[in-house]
Amino acid sequence: MAVLVCGGAGYIGSFCVRELKKAGYECIVYDNLSEGHRSAVNGFTLIEGDLLESVKLGQVFSNYNIEGVIHFAAFALVGESMKTPVKYYENNLSGTVNLVKEMEKAKVKNIIFSSTCAVYGETTQIPINEETAVNPCNPYGQTKLAVEQFLRWCDIAYGTKSVCLRYFNAAGAAEDGSIGEDHLLETHLIPLIYRVALGQSEKIHIFGGDYATPDGSCIRDYIHVKDLAGAHVKALNYLTGGGNSQVLNLGTGKGVSVLEMINAAKKITGKDIPYDITARREGDPAELVASCEKAKNVLGWEAAYSGIETILSDAWLWHSTHPNGYGDRANTKSV
Repeated sequence: MAVLVCGGAGYIGSFCVRELKKAGYECIVYDNLSEGHRSAVNGFTLIEGDLLESVKLGQVFSNYNIEGVIHFAAFALVGESMKTPVKYYENNLSGTVNLVKEMEKAKVKNIIFSSTCAVYGETTQIPINEETAVNPCNPYGQTKLAVEQFLRWCDIAYGTKSVCLRYFNAAGAAEDGSIGEDHLLETHLIPLIYRVALGQSEKIHIFGGDYATPDGSCIRDYIHVKDLAGAHVKALNYLTGGGNSQVLNLGTGKGVSVLEMINAAKKITGKDIPYDITARREGDPAELVASCEKAKNVLGWEAAYSGIETILSDAWLWHSTHPNGYGDRANTKSV
């Protein structure tokens, strides 16, 4: 069975194609390489293209016997989305519409969609389950929710089955240090912490120290990227086995604050990591922690690698041995 992995050269996508290969799937990676990296998918079929390029996308479905799609391709920066909503709606929503149009022409009926906990926005319900009210507080989260809703209507109209996976905070790297996180514009906490540890930045900026949390900094649920990748394989198996459309959280059920992450990273690296506290970042909720009971019940999935020490140790091996990432700095629309 051939699987089309859109955005497969990106951070999470590059882990997913490896897990798919282990499970016996053939992977066709489709990526515009604005965020992803060729070297992250060495050994896989890579087609350079954008979801807005309908003709090229259609050719992929014509040239390969695609039986399922995994869709990572999206712009994913909360702050940027607040400033450029048109960019986010065009790419994240219009790109997905194009993708599903080509799927329908090729009679491909299974899609795994990379959604986000940002669909929940600011909520007082912790942990967050799939029945928690959705109220995105930034265009990034709103576009992801719009795609979820679009896919629901596609199920009703065309019988297209989807599993929408609402990630919490993806983190970590391969345990052997071979692949990891490398964004041109880095906004994720762990890489920013390790830039300081490596002497590439003077200090890390913490956005807000006055949240209603024990230490005043934001709390997030960090999940190892390898656990995320494994969930996609289980979701694909579920759909190809005749499963119905689902929306599922992927996290650990445990929250860690920004300051706790910095202190844990100090122990892993043995280095001082200076920081300062600046103004809150627009669109950031105080706390996001997942309930993952539904994913366990539907997919038989649980996070297995997502202890903070494991996440930070794997990430440190990657960043300390690849201080310049992949070395190409050619980044994708991949999350």
